[in-house]
Amino acid sequence: MTIRVVLVDDQDLVRAGFAMVVAAEHDIEVVGEAADGEQALALLDEVAADVVIMDIRMPVMDGIEATGHLCARPDGPRVLALTTFDTDADAFAALQAGASGFVLKNSPPEGLLSAIRAVAAGDSVVAPRVTRRLLDRFAGHLVPRRADERLAVLTDREREVLELVAAGLSNSEIAQRLHVAESTVKTHFGRILTKLDLRDRVQAVVFAYEAGLTRPAG
Repeated sequence: MTIRVVLVDDQDLVRAGFAMVVAAEHDIEVVGEAADGEQALALLDEVAADVVIMDIRMPVMDGIEATGHLCARPDGPRVLALTTFDTDADAFAALQAGASGFVLKNSPPEGLLSAIRAVAAGDSVVAPRVTRRLLDRFAGHLVPRRADERLAVLTDREREVLELVAAGLSNSEIAQRLHVAESTVKTHFGRILTKLDLRDRVQAVVFAYEAGLTRPAG
């Protein structure tokens, strides 16, 4: 199955460079390009994509706002945020908007391709503990959501698993903590994503903070 990618960046040379990298791969195809978030939204009304590589800082509509719009769409594409700046603030904003991960523009080609494939497969391109560090630092900027009724749909065990995911534990670590098989943890987490209408682990961690299920360290 070919992964359909849309490139969104205000720099023509950046888009051209990424397109060349992707063109060499048999399982990834660029199906469209846009120079800002507004163009991207219009393009994605017409073109189906699996992954959108979204620059964060652009004119007209930046990547954070565009990511929020895309991730609010039913069955919308996954977003891989792209930034020149290795800063926690950019990464945090992208994750809170709904991005499944982020990469730096100076990442090696194999890193970009690996990130595209991971995001397309439903994984996140941010380690759980990195997500925890970002949210601990910026939790004061989180916008509270009405989540009480959504949390109520979880069983006690699912809520416990979500708390441990938000604490930065991997599935294997959660399995050890709860004295269950790792496959059981995966089953619980899959049900959590389905019940809360979340896409991946990053969104689950952000949700746990927004819902007040977990608190910043310290």
